[in-house]
Amino acid sequence: MYTRYNRRGYPERVVESQHLKLDDLRQEAWRIRLKNNYLYIDMPASPRPEFQVSHLKHDTNQTGLRGIKTDEGFRNPGRGSLLWWSLAVGPDEIASAERRLLETTFPDRTEEQVQMQQSFLEKFTTSPAFEQTSRLGSYRFTFPLEEVLEAYSEQFCSGAQPVMRVYETVLYKQEVMYVVLVHSPANQEQFSKYPLLTDDPNSVCTYRDGCFIWRPEAMSGTHRYKLVLRRDEMQMDAVPVTSCPQFYVWDHVAVALHVDEQVLNFDADRLRENLMWCDEGIAAISHGFNNFPEAEKFVRELWSDNPSPLQKA
Repeated sequence: MYTRYNRRGYPERVVESQHLKLDDLRQEAWRIRLKNNYLYIDMPASPRPEFQVSHLKHDTNQTGLRGIKTDEGFRNPGRGSLLWWSLAVGPDEIASAERRLLETTFPDRTEEQVQMQQSFLEKFTTSPAFEQTSRLGSYRFTFPLEEVLEAYSEQFCSGAQPVMRVYETVLYKQEVMYVVLVHSPANQEQFSKYPLLTDDPNSVCTYRDGCFIWRPEAMSGTHRYKLVLRRDEMQMDAVPVTSCPQFYVWDHVAVALHVDEQVLNFDADRLRENLMWCDEGIAAISHGFNNFPEAEKFVRELWSDNPSPLQKA
């Protein structure tokens, strides 16, 4: 583990070529005597769902949106060669993950037991990874994962399949980011030190059948509930913790596409179609958020030939 500083000036503790689960990350942090109270706190019992994510999101501010419209696509705005996206996990993904978790844990449930089960997973999925608000700006592009990979294949891989690798684990004060690298087969040698992303059932993240499979260990920035399994009734419950809510780290997955200094292009109308407005989230790390009327006006100016109303995330 080593320390670097990102372009916003925040320190990042980095472990290259690995996606370290929290126990291993805690051991690595302890080894270098890193002080991080959030990482070392014992977390209440929590579910271990598996999210199947078929969409990516890219959040930006007003300056970034103008650049995306001008370029008709996405580039790294700084000096780096990577274009960053995040997994888009919404209510549908949460509901389907809850259903699969229950089916896997209690495969012999009766129909009556299925009907008695109350929704519980949404009480745990409260970190910024699941919020519809934004930490990076008021404008969000949400694209199907397969559309992004197809565009990348055509524009950067001469039609070949992109290569996916385990890039790094990044620890912030209260955030753990697992990064998947996507690159062209032409750059195999450049990135050969990073392991290929395999379909390992014990891994944090993998790719299968057009979806990223994400297995989070820390879904709540603030833990207000603990998981209780009532095996005799084949039920799962979210029970409020009796002590004060505990702050802990939360984790998420980022997808970094290697674009060098080029632009990942999309049709201007397709960009507009996939654009939404986001409210400012908790612990925002960008400045210059716009309220909805301001955003509507700005988007109308950029896409003057497209009268579609701006949607809210």
